[in-house]
Amino acid sequence: MAGDGVDATILQLLQDNDGLDTMDIARQLGIDHQLVVGAVKSLQSLGDVITAEQRVSKWWELTGEGRLVVENGSHEAVLYRAIPPEGVLQKKLMESIPNAKVGFSNAMKKKWIHMDKTGANGPVVKQAVSAIEDDVQKTVQDIAANQGEGVDNKVKQEMKKRKLIQEVTMNSFVLKKGSGFSTSVTKLDTDLTPEMINSGLWKEKKFKPYNFDALGVPPVSGHLHPLLKVRAQFRQIFLEMGFTEMKTNNYIESSFWNFDTLFVPQQHPARDEHDTFFIKEPMYAQGFPEEYMDKVKTVHSQGGFGSQGYQYEWKREEAQKNVLRTHTTAVSARMLYQLAQQQKDGFKPVKLFSIDRVFRNETLDATHLAEFNQIEGVVADYNLTLGDLMGVLHAFFKKLGIEKLRFKPAYNPYTEPSMEVFSYHEGLQKWVEVGNSGVFRPEMLLPMGLPEDISVIAWGLSLERPTMIKYGIDNIRELVGHKINLQMVYDNPICQLTS
Repeated sequence: MAGDGVDATILQLLQDNDGLDTMDIARQLGIDHQLVVGAVKSLQSLGDVITAEQRVSKWWELTGEGRLVVENGSHEAVLYRAIPPEGVLQKKLMESIPNAKVGFSNAMKKKWIHMDKTGANGPVVKQAVSAIEDDVQKTVQDIAANQGEGVDNKVKQEMKKRKLIQEVTMNSFVLKKGSGFSTSVTKLDTDLTPEMINSGLWKEKKFKPYNFDALGVPPVSGHLHPLLKVRAQFRQIFLEMGFTEMKTNNYIESSFWNFDTLFVPQQHPARDEHDTFFIKEPMYAQGFPEEYMDKVKTVHSQGGFGSQGYQYEWKREEAQKNVLRTHTTAVSARMLYQLAQQQKDGFKPVKLFSIDRVFRNETLDATHLAEFNQIEGVVADYNLTLGDLMGVLHAFFKKLGIEKLRFKPAYNPYTEPSMEVFSYHEGLQKWVEVGNSGVFRPEMLLPMGLPEDISVIAWGLSLERPTMIKYGIDNIRELVGHKINLQMVYDNPICQLTS
């Protein structure tokens, strides 16, 4: 019996008996309870035909193992009865009956059996009493007969712990006649058609009330990755602070612009294959500004501009090697060099920024990948100090809603002084490095042709780590790569970096 038949039967039953439980109706009709619930939902959609009040019922029933106990006795009783008067080897007994381990343990606790360890072939199990009373079987039988009524709760919990019984929770409904009750109901129409309007049939129809608060079907659309959302916010913050965006469209960079112009010596560990990806084809770059390159070579190998340099043999071939850029500071170096060449009318202070991908031969872990996005800011002006840098960083991060900052002294070949920037990650419950910063060294700036009283402060920040902090992600591999949960991309809201 299903569909309209169940609907009609429920109405007929309510005609004579108001206040019926759907569980009783299901038992009376001999059908599944869910069929009755479905019919009730259908009747409710017709208006005030019936009322339904939810009721939660709980009772105890036997598990499959419990039913075996009712038929055969408890595990300990079955084991006891399997022991002959002369006893039996423990090994043989444990192999001969099901659930022997549980039965043996409980029988020993109840002192129904004992072991004789003097046997030549191993321990022998013997009966310790002449007769037993299987109280577990009796308890389970009582629970089966009365659904747990009248049985002490402590006893029921013990039987549940032994997986002999289980508690069942059932949601049912108490049905009563509604204000519009009738044993014969007409299904309400849901659509008003042009034909109904033209013929006037709509006047005779009854329509289902419209729910104007119901949400429509969400339109299918693309979704921005959290990194792109945060990137857009970073870019907007830079623009609001008066910065100009640099062009960062070259993933491949020469070692000259990536390292040498930044006063990184050619023997520095960062230039090893363990830290940098080198390009096999083309292996070498061409077309350098020769005069500037000579100045860079001189400051490295002999010193200059008040510095003694590194005092080593600088090699052009090493500077020509192409790499996947390890930082966007190579772009900053190019821009500062261009700025130095454009000061015929005097130096003009600038504020520059970039957000793009960089590559490092890193060991993968929860916070490191071999490629990531770097955010870089550069300010060139007269007589800037470390205090200016710290002030800009605090103002910058406050706009991101991140106020827990720490600065730690650090070493960079191209900045002095230098600082690492840390932010507290609530998910990891620790301070996480989010960037590096410092004041560019004279050995980097003066060979470009910039005036001596010009200082350049700069900082590089990871895009991924602030995104992880903002979205509560504690493993970078859940943000980028093949392990990413696409549903996370769909569900996460538009990023609003606010304090």
